Amino acid sequence: MKHLKYVYNEHTLKYEEHKLTRKEKLRKSLYFMSAVVVTAVLMFIAAYQYFPTPKERVMQKDKEQLEFYLSTLNDEYEILSKKIEDLHVKDGEINRMILGAKPIDDGIWNGGTGGHDKYAFLENFKETGIMLKANLVRVDLLKMKVDIQRKSLDSLYKVAVIKEKKLASIPSIKPVKETALKKDVKFLSGFGTRIHPIHKMRRFHKGIDFTAPQGTDIQATGDGRIVSINKTGSGYGKHVLIDHGYGYKTLYAHMHAITAKEGDIVKKGHKIGIVGSTGSSTGAHLHYEVWLNGVAINPIDYCLDGLTAKEYQDLVKRASTDNQSLD
Repeated sequence: MKHLKYVYNEHTLKYEEHKLTRKEKLRKSLYFMSAVVVTAVLMFIAAYQYFPTPKERVMQKDKEQLEFYLSTLNDEYEILSKKIEDLHVKDGEINRMILGAKPIDDGIWNGGTGGHDKYAFLENFKETGIMLKANLVRVDLLKMKVDIQRKSLDSLYKVAVIKEKKLASIPSIKPVKETALKKDVKFLSGFGTRIHPIHKMRRFHKGIDFTAPQGTDIQATGDGRIVSINKTGSGYGKHVLIDHGYGYKTLYAHMHAITAKEGDIVKKGHKIGIVGSTGSSTGAHLHYEVWLNGVAINPIDYCLDGLTAKEYQDLVKRASTDNQSLD
């Protein structure tokens, strides 16, 4: 039933149906439209606030993925940083200590990148931007440490190459392939004052006499260059002189035959001849001398290969016995 409104008409003394004027109809329409608009705006605000649009949902998902990746990056950074620090510790405590190099200065290792803040613009992106900036700064610091460590390892490699070359050059093995001690050596005359076998006088013996069967291989005791070969049959008989560098020279005397040539570059263990008894010799043996900076030193300190501690002690004991030399 249609809702009707009646008003009392004083002129006709009757209740008559009330009819809206054009002005009233317009006002009512405006009220209704305003209510609709306000309601729509409120509903839109509520929907925008609590119900994101599809685009916003995509953006929110991307944001969550970005934060996840940043968190993963942070974990990876911590692992990599730990490995770099461990390498740095090993570099300082082991590599440089062994090679005798100075450790990396802590001020250089822990120094920041400094300079212009190239990630300042990320601060405008609130939490995500600040997190991203922090990680990028840490990555830059890690890159700097990696570069420092790379340069350190490069320098250590150069030092190691020099050390390796020096260690290979310094005499460190026995001059005969089979040591007298391990075989049937019945005699070993060492460094120091000994009785000369021919003149029967006490004279300073500058080397060690290794008895060995004639034909036993003689080897270079360190890397070097053969600077002198003598085959004239003097007191040393046929003999070879090798310059190892770093102030070291070695002499091999009374050889039966020489298989190397003057000027040859030889490696440690390289065959240079065979044992004999040429020159002032009373039996097949090798007379071996070691010189450092022009001074003859005890070769026993440079015969370290292939011997147990007991065998080396026995060798030292035999070499130090005050006896008659073989040359």
